[in-house]
Amino acid sequence: MISVLIVDDQDLVRIGLRTLIDSEDDLTCVGEAADGLAAVAAAREHRPDVVLMDVRMAGVDGLEATRRISADPDLAGTRVIVLTTFEIDEYVFSALRGGASGFLLKDTRPVDLLRAIRLVAGGDALLAPSATRQLVREFVSMQPRARRPHPQLHTLTEREREVLGLVAEGLNNEEIAERLVVSPATARTHVSRAMVKLGARDRAQLVVFAYQSGLAD
Repeated sequence: MISVLIVDDQDLVRIGLRTLIDSEDDLTCVGEAADGLAAVAAAREHRPDVVLMDVRMAGVDGLEATRRISADPDLAGTRVIVLTTFEIDEYVFSALRGGASGFLLKDTRPVDLLRAIRLVAGGDALLAPSATRQLVREFVSMQPRARRPHPQLHTLTEREREVLGLVAEGLNNEEIAERLVVSPATARTHVSRAMVKLGARDRAQLVVFAYQSGLAD
């Protein structure tokens, strides 16, 4: 059973999401919160598999709540999906940098939301290739900043650095394998090793690390 925590400052949104989630045999809503501070407390109490996190809330917003949840070692098994009104904006990148596993538009179809919850609960990142490329490209153009290479970047082999750049392009393991002319299993191994060396929770964080280290343009 996949446990879900719903965070949104609108009662109607929370009611709708709870109804949808509880209608599924393999999903259950374990709690709700109307602001970021309550979200962190609820996450620590219930330790959900997935948090659906609104961004724009009064007080402690969804970005700060995501950072606190992701930084809590007791919540290492909790993944955050950010709910946003706009597909690409500075909030989305900040959320991913803070530890979110992906993002969804608030007008996402119910079937796609349910699929996303299951996907993220299984350890995957909710980042379509087109969205990944657009995210990095637009954030770079909107907010140029100095590169901050990951402190463990030097531990990657040349092939792992190359793979990291391909992950940032939005390629999955099969596409990386085709690009590098290796087997999917080999590509998966390179991705896994890069995640371990950089301490990434999932592929979403690999995208962030690649951008910050100058391996994605």
